[in-house]
Amino acid sequence: MQVETTGRKKVFLNRSVFFTSLGCSKNLVDSQVMLGYLGLDGFSVVKEPQEAEVIIVNTCSFIEASKKESIDTILELSENKDPEVGKCQALVVSGCMAQRYTNALEEEMPEVDLIIGTGEYNKIVTLLKAFEEGSLKVKSHVEIPKFIHTEYDPRLNTSPSYMAWLKISEGCNRNCTFCIIPTIRGRLRSRSVDSLVAEAQNLAVSGVKELNIISQDLSDYGVDLSEENNLFQLLSKLEAVEGIEWVRLYYYYPDELTNEVIDLIARSKKIVHYLDMPVQHFANNVLKRMNRKITGEKIHDRIARLRSTIPEMVIRTSIIVGFPGETEEDFEALLEGVKTARFNHLGIFRYSDEEGTPAFKLNPKVPQELIEERFDRLYEVQKEIARELNQQMVGKIFDVVIEGEHEETDLLIKARHAGQAPDIDGNVLINDTNGAILKVGDFVKVRITESLDFDLVGKVELAQ
Repeated sequence: MQVETTGRKKVFLNRSVFFTSLGCSKNLVDSQVMLGYLGLDGFSVVKEPQEAEVIIVNTCSFIEASKKESIDTILELSENKDPEVGKCQALVVSGCMAQRYTNALEEEMPEVDLIIGTGEYNKIVTLLKAFEEGSLKVKSHVEIPKFIHTEYDPRLNTSPSYMAWLKISEGCNRNCTFCIIPTIRGRLRSRSVDSLVAEAQNLAVSGVKELNIISQDLSDYGVDLSEENNLFQLLSKLEAVEGIEWVRLYYYYPDELTNEVIDLIARSKKIVHYLDMPVQHFANNVLKRMNRKITGEKIHDRIARLRSTIPEMVIRTSIIVGFPGETEEDFEALLEGVKTARFNHLGIFRYSDEEGTPAFKLNPKVPQELIEERFDRLYEVQKEIARELNQQMVGKIFDVVIEGEHEETDLLIKARHAGQAPDIDGNVLINDTNGAILKVGDFVKVRITESLDFDLVGKVELAQ
């Protein structure tokens, strides 16, 4: 469906934009590329929505909660179109919700002026110019996603200056039955090793010290390119980028985790001993229904290989409870699997029935109250594991990166060690600087003095 726009000319006098990016870090990279293009066209980013002539919401729609957050955010920001509230002349919705629910957005949210899909975000300036001139004939610009940015596209890194996300591919070929991502992000599209190394070098020159390597599926990187474009080659070359101190890997599926890559991580001086490895379950019955190409036994084999090669390896994973057909026996297998694996960090997701996914048609459904009960049981098991693993760190010395003062008190400094990813894994809270002056982005050594459920407490160790 395409809705005709009005031909009324609107002028962005101050060329001001307010941006909010919802959902994952991969979506955030898209937002940063859009901001890069807008910056080249003379737009400046403002901190308050009421000051902006253009408001952009880069949405998420992965699960029900993220859809609700996206809708609530759009409606809240649309109030700035009222001249008594703000200056907004154009409300733009981009990202996953725009791709997935184009027609519904057009029909049910008339306050939205422009809808941009997951493969058209590089056209933001062209589309806004057409809107401003009154020559934009349709509101929605959503096609089959094919675009992925390169080192030649402008990008405004809105993350803290010392870190950045490096998106190495877009889309996914995996087709897990619970996941809508292949539908809204398209088939796998990898960037070349040379392109990624060039962007990493650009980021390092700008002051970035920590690279977080992301994609929908890290383990499939490069299968759509020539043979020399593979993860081993990429990681080997990123190690040589001057200025980068930490390289962290996300979303590496256990069925494709090779001994070659494990050994590279083990001997690397820059690839941190941290791996985000999506598992989702341990019961073979559930894994099969999820269309995961692995068994619980093989998952344990990969974890054992990791831990035997790199004893200090920190592993994060994600688990879904309440998947259709999950029996009590399946859930017990999941609990035992988590107890055996002893993940350092675990994200638990309640199964969400998403239209358009194969799992939507799978039965029997697990009642919501049982999903909640299983969520709580798994949470308590993992909380105890995390507490025990944190306790083992007391007395040890870690290199940490300084993130700044704690939000609640200036008596604590927030930091992270290499086994703590940004935003999701807790922090090292420094309560004794030992007289050192700490700046954001500094790397210092900290001795852990206390462990909490998810955070650690420590003091700065001065060089001898």
